[in-house]
Amino acid sequence: MLIVLTGIDGSGKSTAARALVSKTRADGKKALLLNNHAGRRSMSVLGERLGLRWPLRLADAVETTIRVANVLVSHVRASRFDGLVVMDRHLYCQLALRTAKGLPRGRVLPWLLSRLPAPDAVVHLDIEPASARHRITARGTDTETLADLAALRDAYRALPEYQYFRRVDASQPPADVVDSLEHVVGAEAAAAV
Repeated sequence: MLIVLTGIDGSGKSTAARALVSKTRADGKKALLLNNHAGRRSMSVLGERLGLRWPLRLADAVETTIRVANVLVSHVRASRFDGLVVMDRHLYCQLALRTAKGLPRGRVLPWLLSRLPAPDAVVHLDIEPASARHRITARGTDTETLADLAALRDAYRALPEYQYFRRVDASQPPADVVDSLEHVVGAEAAAAV
């Protein structure tokens, strides 16, 4: 079973993905966590240190290349694994980032999405931008403006694929988020029987 997690920065995707995989393993089942980062945070931190702002299209090209490579490798690994596969981020995230930045969807990402095995569920961790920004500030590794987070939230909601996403309230305590994710996994497993 393949579950993909999406959400704005600070929604807790990585934390929830790790917790779901750990809980599944603790229950005696097989689970695999695959990360599909785009290097965005690293580029942002490097840009701050160097005092430069990456040109929009260059940043998108680098992020898209890294994300696509990670997603393709993750799908190969997922195809060889018998158990729950949780992907932290996917191509949907890059499409949302493009929309938030005012860039077109392009042809390659939608084409790849149509060719890759469809996830059993795409779970969107939904959180208010102000709460997400508070989390980002607390972790102290990067920064995001409230306006950028709101634009990304709106961009996710504008994706044509968003209507099929399962939404989970990411403002809940982490244990409740994991319970909600387990419910999604259980429902998908029951539907597959």
